[in-house]
Amino acid sequence: WEKALQLFRTMAQNSVESDVITYSAAISACEKRLEWEQALQLFHAMMKSEVERDMISLNSAISACEKAGEWRNALQLFGAMAQNKVKFGTITLNAVISACEKGSEWKQALQLFNEMLAGNVRSDTISFNAVISACEKGGEWEKALHIFSLMPQSTVNS
Repeated sequence: WEKALQLFRTMAQNSVESDVITYSAAISACEKRLEWEQALQLFHAMMKSEVERDMISLNSAISACEKAGEWRNALQLFGAMAQNKVKFGTITLNAVISACEKGSEWKQALQLFNEMLAGNVRSDTISFNAVISACEKGGEWEKALHIFSLMPQSTVNS
């Protein structure tokens, strides 16, 4: 990740303009090394540089927060991007639900999961596992069982 950031900075020093691909690559490198603060700085720098943020950069930034247990930041990023009409999908919502699960925020995880089921975003095994785990951590075993019972009705193989 350090080499990726060094290359990113060298580009700027040499007046090479960064685009969504270079920012996303740098954010992804930070995410993989659990450098969530650096990932968020890069994500916010995109806006200052007037580089359009996309689903890939969003997923990388949210995943960096999710892996670090930074559920509030993951929710904040998701909320801001949804307001700005940035398209998101299953991977995005799974990362936010997983962040909530890691933060023992079962109510938030369940709310996002219900929005996923009600909307146009397809749930998958990861979605179900994350929300079931969040409910389990919150002592909500009845809700976890109910969600598990929904799996055969969805396109997910239990």
